[in-house]
Amino acid sequence: MALVNTAEMFKKAYAGGYAIGAFNVNNMEIVQGITEAAIMEKAPVILQVSKGARAYAKHVYLVKLVEAALQDAKDSGVDLPIALHLDHGPDFETCKSCIDGGFTSVMIDGSHLPLAENIEQTRRVVEYAHKYNVTVEAELGRLAGVEDDVKVQADDALYTDPNEVEEFVHSTGVDSLAIAIGTSHGAYKFKGEPHLRFDILEEVSRRLPGFPIVLHGASSVMPEYVEMINKYGGSMPGAQGVPEDMLRKAASMAVCKINVDSDLRLAMTGVIRKEFAEHPSEFDPRAYLKPARLALRDMVRHKIVHVMGCNGKA
Repeated sequence: MALVNTAEMFKKAYAGGYAIGAFNVNNMEIVQGITEAAIMEKAPVILQVSKGARAYAKHVYLVKLVEAALQDAKDSGVDLPIALHLDHGPDFETCKSCIDGGFTSVMIDGSHLPLAENIEQTRRVVEYAHKYNVTVEAELGRLAGVEDDVKVQADDALYTDPNEVEEFVHSTGVDSLAIAIGTSHGAYKFKGEPHLRFDILEEVSRRLPGFPIVLHGASSVMPEYVEMINKYGGSMPGAQGVPEDMLRKAASMAVCKINVDSDLRLAMTGVIRKEFAEHPSEFDPRAYLKPARLALRDMVRHKIVHVMGCNGKA
């Protein structure tokens, strides 16, 4: 199977009451861990690349790694749907570069712009992408937090206004929509009790029946990895994510794509710190990257089954 766009994935997810995991990738071990988990659980998966990841690893390396993962799935006897997605594309030029370079899905993030400008920019990307059978995600509302080049202070965050979604989707022709209901980027998502605005999600889905919704900033910041990082020399006091039961509820509604990045970073970093502490004389990167990759794989399997609910849906 070749790389696919997200259209059929989301259609099935919406009808089935589950979500597809969209996991950020930066290097070989992360790609391997995610796709090995998807193969084991026979789950469709979205591998997504940020502007920062493209700057770090280079576009061509990331594309070839994802192509290798597709071949690995085929060799394992699993017909695995994989979409290669641009996360938080900042402008038309970046989206075009990814479309021309083999991506099957892109996000254009104009959430910081006034509505009319967001519509104009998104429509331009959609018109180009659809000529090449590439799906497009856009965003209304602004999530707080930090992820690569996306930095939004809490005071500048805005919930999505349901009154804007119909005009936006119909005017742009976009294929999916990221909304802001209380999730945030990074490992410090809530200062108090976690809370998501399911009323906004319900109203958006009422106004856009059958339309796939996306949640960004949806890592759970799994406590076992935060504890591991802190135990072995790290400092992450007060790190807190989105409870998994809230994410599963969202996945049972209109949410068809749930983004996970921080949990991947935490799993790898926690295990690497532990390996460094317990084996101080070791200097072979394979010795600490292998258990880190395994931890990431097991964590992604957990997400696929208990958060997304997309196991067995490949």
